[in-house]
Amino acid sequence: MGIDEGIYFAIQTPLNVEVRTAVSYWDYLITIKHPVMRGKEDIVKTVLQAPDEIRRLQDRQGGVLYYKQFDRLYCAVARHMGAEGFLITAYPTDKVKEGDVIWTG
Repeated sequence: MGIDEGIYFAIQTPLNVEVRTAVSYWDYLITIKHPVMRGKEDIVKTVLQAPDEIRRLQDRQGGVLYYKQFDRLYCAVARHMGAEGFLITAYPTDKVKEGDVIWTG
């Protein structure tokens, strides 16, 4: 996927994975999945770039959860494929999900 295909942002994580999302997917995320995230793209970028903690979900999907505390705790979930990845979702949360801690800031 290149810039000409509507990449909204691409962020390098501490795991040396570039996580990206498309304009159309971000629109879906903030209108359908988690409207509370509208206008919070800078928070999502920071969660991915400078998280407090990263955990790997213990499921077949291979989700990686990035957490960072701001006014409240935020989670960004990504799928990694080697050095590239894509954003699955992002949301505010009250607690950290169980999973193996793979990085701490």
